[in-house]
This record gives sequence, structure tokens and C-alpha cells, in this order.
Amino acid sequence: MRTAVTFTLNNPEKFKKQLLQWAQQFREVVFLDSNNYHQQYTSYDAVLAADALTAIQTDCNNAFEELNSYQQTTKDWLFGYLSYDLKNDTEKLQSANFDGLQFPDLFFFQPKKLFLLQGNQLEIAYLNMCDDEVNTDFETINNSELVIDNDSLGAVIKQRVSKQDYIDKVTQMLVHIHKGDIYEANFCMEFYAENTTIQPVTTYNKLNAISQPPFATYFKNNQHYLLSASPERYLKKEGSTIVSQPIKGTARRSEDATEDESIKQALTVNEKERSENIMIVDLIRNDLSRTAAKNSVQVKELCGAYTFKQVHHLISTITSEVAEEHTPVDVLKTTFPMGSMTGAPKISAMEIIEKLEATKRGLYSGAVGYFTPNGNFDFNVVIRSILYNKANKYVSFSVGSAITSKSDPEKEYEECLLKAKAMHNVLEV
Repeated sequence: MRTAVTFTLNNPEKFKKQLLQWAQQFREVVFLDSNNYHQQYTSYDAVLAADALTAIQTDCNNAFEELNSYQQTTKDWLFGYLSYDLKNDTEKLQSANFDGLQFPDLFFFQPKKLFLLQGNQLEIAYLNMCDDEVNTDFETINNSELVIDNDSLGAVIKQRVSKQDYIDKVTQMLVHIHKGDIYEANFCMEFYAENTTIQPVTTYNKLNAISQPPFATYFKNNQHYLLSASPERYLKKEGSTIVSQPIKGTARRSEDATEDESIKQALTVNEKERSENIMIVDLIRNDLSRTAAKNSVQVKELCGAYTFKQVHHLISTITSEVAEEHTPVDVLKTTFPMGSMTGAPKISAMEIIEKLEATKRGLYSGAVGYFTPNGNFDFNVVIRSILYNKANKYVSFSVGSAITSKSDPEKEYEECLLKAKAMHNVLEV
């Protein structure tokens, strides 16, 4: 179905920017960039998919069943997203909060044009219907002049939940924890701007430059945009192996190297931060066991400390071997939404989240990624992200933190502001 041609690049970093700029002519675009962050399970340094031949777009009703049918039928590269509200497809839950973004609950497409970058080797894989365009497109992209837009955005960012309301809601969540309804829950709040126009590529480039995360994403579906600086992997499938890497536990960076290392080491032994992470690891072990071969679920790393440009994080790695009778979408359906963005027990946490949060999460805390023709996949967690509906000029970003019995509402609020800093800086400069 596809013709693949390989090129050697002189300047891969420049080519990535040229490639994303060139792709804006298409209605559908997904660009995934690892920013050369060293990690064990990377398949590509960057991937770009554009121009849909086929697509699936649906609300939460029977969404996973429709996605499974689409994936099994096409047996091709598919790119798209799962919104948080697909929880309503797998459990008796609802999403009735305010939604200013109006994204579909699920969207995937089969790209005509695909670019796979590893080191300085670029593979271009086009569907046969357009494979005569490979060389022309490569020359056009490689010789294009980069358009630099340094205009400040100047968006007026509002906070959906005031500091006092946030503290009151976290206090209510702590009551649920002390009653034993839940052990942990991820509580989020939205920042937004109305009647605002932004330049998506410029905004993405500025956000990515600030954070340089391993799961950066630029997503476009006509008028809907996601500009993500996510540091977190949700789920990867490579052959029969499933890998989940939840993030729980956050500490600030310092410009002083000695202090910075001290902060990182303190994070690794912080009882509250470790307990957050370990509770989610247990939840994910349980989720993975639903599709795993017997005795194959393993914790490869527990609470490893990783450094990013703005924060330190604790990351754990859990793996399993998927049983033969399960499809790739089965694994997603039985683990979604990811435990790091819900809590434990999962269903109770999601019910309480829905009551206390003011905004429908939508794509925030969902996942963006791809399927390969042989059924492998890789998906991030949509955090540290700006969402934009160009049609109604609505810009949004949300942040959250894990609430446990040891949580101090004031400190959780400060953690949220720390996570929101990059998005604020990009939009308000």
C-alpha cells in the first residue's frame, strides 16, 4: 500500500521545523517529536502524518468498538486521539461539565503522507496513490525558508476556578479520602481565553522550546488544534510487549546545580510523592492484567527520578505481555483513561472528579498517538498542553495534581501553578 524512500538529512532539527511548516496546507496533521530526550523505549525521533485518506470521528458511544473495527480493517498507519471522556464508553459515567472546546471524543485518520525520522535518516512512506510526489515534496520541504513569527500573543488568560474555590474543592476531595471512598484522585482546573486568535505553529514551537519534552505533539484536525509539551507516555505496544510509564511526583528545578541535584534527590525519598506514584503503579498493574498473559505483568522501574527543563518527575515503568486473544484496541480500552490522570479506585475517583471539577476534560488528560500496520502503537498523555478551537476562538489549558491523604491544598495549588507556567508564558508574553 505504501512506497517508502529513505533520505539522509544534513540538519534534522531544521528539517523538522520545515516539515511542520509545510504540513499546514493539509486539513489533518499529527507531528510527534521526542526532542532527542534519552529514553529506553523510543522508536522514532520524530514522526509526521498528514492528509487523510480515511478517518473515523465519533462520540463516546461504542467508540472503542468502532476504533477496533477501523484499525483491524485498515491494517495501516493510523494517527489520532482518545479523549478523557471515552471513560463513558467503558463505565457507567458521564461528562456534563462545561466544554468550551467542542472536540469530538475520538478522532483517527489514515494518512496519505508519512515521515519517519531516526537520527539523520528520514523515511518517507506515501500511499501508492501519491507516491509520485515523494521526491518533489522532499525537495520542496528541504529547500523551504522558515517563517519566523516573533509576534507576542498577548492572550488574556482567565482561571476557571479561583484559588479559594480550588482549596475548597480539594478539601472536599480529602473528605472523600478520609471516608475511604478513594485513596487518591487527580484534580484539575482550567485556564482559558475567549475571543482569542493564536498562530498554532508559532505557539507550538514556543511551548516546545520552553519544555523540550519527550512526547511533544502538534495535532490539527481542521479547526481543532492540540499543542502539547507532554513529558508522559501512556502506553506503548511493541510486538507482544506493553509498556506503561506513569508520572506521579513533581519538584521544581533550580538554576544552581548543587541545589537542583538536592531537590531531585529529595524528591526520590519524599513519602507523599512516592506514595502517589506507587498507588498508580498498583492501579496500572491491575489494568494491564486484564489483557496480559498469565504472570507477565512486571514493574521494571519504581519511582525513578527524571529531569526535564522545568521540573523533576518520578516515573515508573510497568510492562506486560499481551495475551494472543486480545486486539491492540482491547489493551487501550481496558487501561483507559490512564491511572495517573484519574486515581484509585479508578471508577470512584472519576465519579468524584466529575462532581468537583468545573470543566469537561475532553482531550486534556486523554492520549494522542498512532498505530502501525502490524498493530503496534504508542500514545502519550495529554498534559502541559494548549488546546485551541479556531472556529470559536477559544483557547484552553488545564493542569492538575494528585490528591492523597497527605495533601496540603495550598501546596497542591502551588504545584498546579508551577505546571501552568510554560503555557502562561507562551500565551501571555
